[in-house]
Amino acid sequence: MQTIILNKLADISAEHKVRILFACESGSRGWQFPSPDSDYDVRFIYVRPLDDYLSVAGHNEQIGFPINDELDIYGWDILKVLRLIRKSNATPFEWLQSPIVYMQQEGFRDELWALCGQYFNRRSNINHYLGIARAALDTMANNNKITIKKLFYVLRPLLAAKWCVERNCIAPMSICPLMSLMPENLQKMTDSLIVCKAKALEGHIVTIDMELKQYIDREYEFCTQASAEMPKTSFDTEPLDIFFRKMIAG
Repeated sequence: MQTIILNKLADISAEHKVRILFACESGSRGWQFPSPDSDYDVRFIYVRPLDDYLSVAGHNEQIGFPINDELDIYGWDILKVLRLIRKSNATPFEWLQSPIVYMQQEGFRDELWALCGQYFNRRSNINHYLGIARAALDTMANNNKITIKKLFYVLRPLLAAKWCVERNCIAPMSICPLMSLMPENLQKMTDSLIVCKAKALEGHIVTIDMELKQYIDREYEFCTQASAEMPKTSFDTEPLDIFFRKMIAG
């Protein structure tokens, strides 16, 4: 699959006349809990020729395609990515931490990741993750039954929100370091669920253990209350402007 992905990225670069700066896996494979039927969620960051940024007509800031043959691929313009980082959006924070990198311009990830730390806003990151967890929890039946895919869409974001509250820094993308926040018995339970997910289809139904469900409810409330007490934050754009000019200069 890696060869297919690299060939697709090369085709995109040629067809859309863009330079791909970074491409990674973002999804269950990058989160370290894939299922046998998990898609390959490829995300990339690209830069256009300088003249595109100087036109009053503007340009499209994303390139996307329908999911095809297990491949879900789309990319964002570096300008869009930098604007999101300025808002402390968690998505580019995650992309830059992905353990599966398909390609990158030398030094790009390290330099941009160093900038991200200056744009971390606990409140916005916590609320982002709680929103994902809430949407997944809302799919749970009254008898605590939920698809194994959605259960991990509860656990990972909830632990990421807790990380932001307690560590006051950008949360890891992958679930393994996040699990260090859980009691040891729940870590073991989650490990077992990861093993189960690796063998089961994403639609496999599980019943959430009562102790795990109580932990989820308690930590969700804890993170929600903590976020409500945090101030809003604004950031200076100059470091991002400098990085943007460097990227479009080639």
